[in-house]
This record gives sequence, C-alpha cells and structure tokens, in this order.
Amino acid sequence: MPKKKRIKTKRKKKRNVKEAVAKIKALWNNTFITIVDVNGEVLVSYTPPKIGFKNTKKRTAYAVTQAAMAAAEEAKIKYGVERVRVYVKGPGLGRNPAIKGLASGGLHITSIVDESSPQFGGVRRPRPPRK
Repeated sequence: MPKKKRIKTKRKKKRNVKEAVAKIKALWNNTFITIVDVNGEVLVSYTPPKIGFKNTKKRTAYAVTQAAMAAAEEAKIKYGVERVRVYVKGPGLGRNPAIKGLASGGLHITSIVDESSPQFGGVRRPRPPRK
C-alpha cells in the first residue's frame, strides 16, 4: 500500500499594522467603511447591512456608527491597528457618525481629509419674465 502524500498549506502570517487608512464612502442610502494599510491592501470592510441593518435603517446615523465601531474593533484585534488617517468621500448622512464610530471603537484619528468631488451643473436658471 503506497504512502499518502501530505499537502503543505501556507499559514497566514499575522500582520502587525500600526498605522492604517480608513476610507469612508457616504452615499445617500448606504455608507461603506474600509480600513486599508498604507500600501492599499484591504484589512477590514464594513457596511451597516453587514451588521444587520436593512432597508431604510441602514442609512441612519446609529447604523453607521455601529458599523464603524465593528470595523475599528476588528482592525484593532486582528491587525493591531492603533492610528488611522480618515478619507471621507460622498454627500451622504453617514460622514460624521462614521468618524465618531472609528474613534469610539478605539482608534486614534491622526487626520481627516475630505475627498468629495466638487458639485457641477448646479440648479436650473429661473425662466425669463414674460413680456
């Protein structure tokens, strides 16, 4: 009877990342919170539906805060993240609650940068008066 070969599997190295970047994309109906390392590799990604908030409740400030706290805690436990630079993008309601959630999750925020693109087009001009 021939011997069975053992298949070698690679173990994941435990990464220790002290400083990371948190990217917050706040849309009108949802907010995406992603924590990446300095090279851009994703460490943790959370949204309110991942925590359990569905439909219109996912756009509330409470849901966004809970998602940001969960992301911060997971990044802290798994990867040892201590400091975070925050980049915020989008017009949504979850901008400030997400930053507060990261701070209350135990991460030290070093800087906050707004990456939102400027509005273009604007509103329609008023019609000319009738003569």
